[in-house]
Amino acid sequence: MSKVAVIFKIYPKENSLEEAKKEVSAMGPKGIQVEDVAFGIMVIKAMFVFEDSEASSSALESKLKKLASVSEVEVDEETLL
Repeated sequence: MSKVAVIFKIYPKENSLEEAKKEVSAMGPKGIQVEDVAFGIMVIKAMFVFEDSEASSSALESKLKKLASVSEVEVDEETLL
């Protein structure tokens, strides 16, 4: 079975960057970084890797959207490994 890598752009709620980073980190991403998008708007990029049959990226996206400190989530990249 192949593996899937998905990078999500996660927009934290106002003044919740550190809390959002902690919550996302607790979900077990393979990598996480913070980027300045523009005018002080920060976005968290998190990469998750899982078996193709294990879960879909939309299910993971839904879980990320339910985090208290997260405003918006979008898939930045998705690829088979």
